[in-house]
Amino acid sequence: MIGKIAGRLEYRSTDHVLIDVRGVGYIVYVSERVMAGLPGNGEAVALFTDLLVREDNLQLFGFTTLVEKEWHRLLMSVQGIGAKASMAILGTLGAEGVSRAIALGDWNALAKAKGVGPKTAQRVTIELKDKAPGVMAMGGSVAEAQGDAVIETEAPVQRTTVPKANATSAEALSALGNLGYAPGEAASAVAEAAGVAPDADTSALIRAALKLLAPKG
Repeated sequence: MIGKIAGRLEYRSTDHVLIDVRGVGYIVYVSERVMAGLPGNGEAVALFTDLLVREDNLQLFGFTTLVEKEWHRLLMSVQGIGAKASMAILGTLGAEGVSRAIALGDWNALAKAKGVGPKTAQRVTIELKDKAPGVMAMGGSVAEAQGDAVIETEAPVQRTTVPKANATSAEALSALGNLGYAPGEAASAVAEAAGVAPDADTSALIRAALKLLAPKG
């Protein structure tokens, strides 16, 4: 299994790139959002990857964070969601947006992705809602995995940092868990609070989530 690729970006197409790793070229499919954040041709790049194995084809899909890669894996487990639909969802919402939509059961957000209908979007939120807390608590970026490269390269590799929102949400989830809140309700509260104030620090996010969790009336 190829879990990460680090090399030099040779060219990009509409939905995939070619990464040269010490003379071997790997075609990696990426979402529109990932594509927009990649460096220019000829520059160093690193991506987490997931390998899709079919009888007549092998395809690599690339991601900048472990959260994004995990959502791709989980989305693919839902009936009606193939690789193309999964990449469309991630390209439309991003990893944080997917986490928030699934934690809140907001299937309308998922249905905005090309090729994803309302019934499929509802199925995704129902089947994956219990998975949201674990994924939201994940950290990890390409930069943190540099020491464990699956395929080594002599070229210096661009390092990608963990999005602040990922770390903040993970810390808030952990704190609410320590306070005794169930993972599902904690994830929903954190997702809603983060949606209202995406730039909030951990303390502010915890306070906002606690207000949402407080008994009404």
